[in-house]
Amino acid sequence: MSPRNIFSTRKFNVRHFTLGALNRLRHRKPVETAIFLSVFIAFFAGLAFKMTLPHMLNTFMQTAYHLLIETVLYIMAITVMTGAISKLFVEFGVVGLMEKLLRPLMKPLYNLPGVASLGGVMTFLSDNPAIITLSKDKSFSKFFKQYQLVSLTNFGTAFGMGLVVIAFMVGRGYGSGAMVGLIGAVIGSIISTRIMQRTTLKAYPEMIADVPTEKLVEHKASDNEEDEKRPSTFMRVLNSILDGGKSGVEIGVAIIPGVLVISTIVMMVTFSAPAGGYTGGAYEGVPVLPWLADKIHYVFYYLFGFDHSELIAFPITALGAVGAALGLVPTFDAAGLIDNNAIAVFTAMGMCWSGYLSTHTAMLDSLGFRQLIGKAIGAHTIGGLFAGISAHWLYVLVSLI
Repeated sequence: MSPRNIFSTRKFNVRHFTLGALNRLRHRKPVETAIFLSVFIAFFAGLAFKMTLPHMLNTFMQTAYHLLIETVLYIMAITVMTGAISKLFVEFGVVGLMEKLLRPLMKPLYNLPGVASLGGVMTFLSDNPAIITLSKDKSFSKFFKQYQLVSLTNFGTAFGMGLVVIAFMVGRGYGSGAMVGLIGAVIGSIISTRIMQRTTLKAYPEMIADVPTEKLVEHKASDNEEDEKRPSTFMRVLNSILDGGKSGVEIGVAIIPGVLVISTIVMMVTFSAPAGGYTGGAYEGVPVLPWLADKIHYVFYYLFGFDHSELIAFPITALGAVGAALGLVPTFDAAGLIDNNAIAVFTAMGMCWSGYLSTHTAMLDSLGFRQLIGKAIGAHTIGGLFAGISAHWLYVLVSLI
């Protein structure tokens, strides 16, 4: 191609791209842009007015940096170790044993077939996406009615990153609270799953039928998998540790945006200035969230046993990502705001909600039931609240014994 033709082609491509961008801007609603800019400017202008602009910007960056160094790397270390342990459990049949032990509980507690216990175990050991993969597997989904399959969204999400959450809380010295929180998460998962099934059948009675498997994928082992000689026990251990650790790194990297962005913003509307006034240091802010929570503090105290209104930031953050919510715990701990009761509630709501807003949308959309997203989110919101309430009152009961 001649230089003239190359230049003409590039010029055409640039012109085409520019015109396309302009057309997209023309069709975008100006009201949406105006609302976004108004909220964005009002939010940061309010913080800057109280903290001064230089202090606000410095606190924003310092908080994100401290979260990265002090919290994210710690959580990543936990995900790497638990990832390795989880892979060993899978390789040497521990997951299969757990699935068999839990299978008898599925029908009476969740109205799900016994194989559903595998979904709970896998999401507990890894993260929410594990349930999406299982639900698309024909050899797994063939045991379900349609309304039961869609309720797996609520069941599996309630245990997402459970091992990481519990290991994190135990590592902070709150083992008893974490164990009570695990029971609270189970209670919340039962409520969420049952509500989802009931509302789905009420709206779509035809979904009591078996799952049509034409569009689902059947997992088959590769030819090499079947014919390959089984490696030695040592190599199986080594491969499991390395592969599991690698998956833990991926999870650890995936939580970085949530922890840095969401937790930083939440902290800046949760904590206040230090005794000498704003310095631009980490973990400073304007306590808007506690001020709002104080208006109905008696509700949070009665339901969750929260003595400090700042603690409501954890469940609110867990709505988006439980990893980001975990980023709040060290700061709460350093400030002396938490005890085992708070950890029990954090564990229950963190596990049960664990970023369900995005997971529910992705899973139901992949299964072709987008119309049920609202019902799944509503049911899981209720389930998460009851998980926290149950954890609090269970801990009160345990403390009295």
